[in-house]
Amino acid sequence: MTDTEQKMLKKRHRAERRFRLYGIAAIALALLMLGSIFVSLIVMGHSAFRQTEVSLPIVFDADIIYGDGERNRQALYGADYQKLARKALRVVFPDVSKRRDKRKLNKLLSPGAEFELRDMVLADPAIIGQTLQVALPVSDDVDMYVKGQIDTNLAENERQLGDKQIGWIDTLTAKGLVELRFNIRFFTGGDSREPEMAGILGAVKGSFYTLLVCFGLAFPIGVLSSIYLEAFAPKNRITDFIEININNLAAVPSIVFGLLGLAVFLNFMGLPRSAPLVGGMVLALMTLPTIIIAARSALKAVPPSIFQAALGLGATRMQAVFHHVLPLAMPGIMTGAIIGLAQALGETAPLLMIGMIAFIVDIPASVVDPATTLPVQIFIWADSPERAFVAKTAAGILVLLAFLIIMNLSAVILRKKFERRW
Repeated sequence: MTDTEQKMLKKRHRAERRFRLYGIAAIALALLMLGSIFVSLIVMGHSAFRQTEVSLPIVFDADIIYGDGERNRQALYGADYQKLARKALRVVFPDVSKRRDKRKLNKLLSPGAEFELRDMVLADPAIIGQTLQVALPVSDDVDMYVKGQIDTNLAENERQLGDKQIGWIDTLTAKGLVELRFNIRFFTGGDSREPEMAGILGAVKGSFYTLLVCFGLAFPIGVLSSIYLEAFAPKNRITDFIEININNLAAVPSIVFGLLGLAVFLNFMGLPRSAPLVGGMVLALMTLPTIIIAARSALKAVPPSIFQAALGLGATRMQAVFHHVLPLAMPGIMTGAIIGLAQALGETAPLLMIGMIAFIVDIPASVVDPATTLPVQIFIWADSPERAFVAKTAAGILVLLAFLIIMNLSAVILRKKFERRW
């Protein structure tokens, strides 16, 4: 080898090493940025998984609960449970006598505390007349103070809690009545105007019903379309035009499908607004191209010899496809479907166009009930002015990422487990 050839070879080896280093640096940078996003979300959102509660001696006074009305179960729904909680605070702080101070003291408790007491009485009316130590949620400002998110060095008029309120909280803490507990309400409650009472169950169920409708429409239509295009459709200009449009639809912005759903499903067909039924139909339109493309790729991956052998043994064209080719291609088809559904789970723009941004407190029970989805719920919380919703937003994003990771991981496991190499 001449000197010139050796120099050229060394130069090429140096270029290969540089390229390898560039690739490693790019991967490291991507992992660093991804890690920083996860760390920032965990730092902001971890506090939402814990909730401050104060334990108070609640006297379930029958005269307050029933009032002057009849003593039946119907009267329990409209009772003044807020008065029970306030009387319990007066017992702990008997020296608070001024009306202004009483109002400040009452603000330590969450407005949702009365609903907690109502649910207790409705679940067991036998507690009426008893005195029980009950853990009640505090307001979002008190919760942030206990978690150390309020700077007490600021002037009193520059923070959410006054000096007297902070003193009362410290007194309750010294008595062992304040405790940070796992925030079960975040996973079992619906949306609320009060950050300390807001939960994701309504949004999770809305996402479930929406994806159920999406899968029920997109999967069979997508698979059957791919089978027809791949195994039965003649190769001509019409099928070429269809294939080009399917590939183009996969790159259309998602908000366009939302506009289509608004025009067709809501305005023309008159389907219920802000319902998972409409949301699932819109997301099915968006997911169809992804499923069709993935299903066609999976069908192409099956060796043609299997199809030809089935025909040679006397099977019809349909039997050869559905009895031999489709079962072998199903792992790849399911992988594409799961990835398409994961993409649909994270969509927000098309759902905003069909009204799923509405404030929904009740947990949906069917696909036609008003509902929202987890990404839209996160969008609503991010737009709320209360500081406590910042942690809720980050926690909601973590839950959504967990669902997306599980779905994508299941697609990878499914492909690895059932994949066949020819």
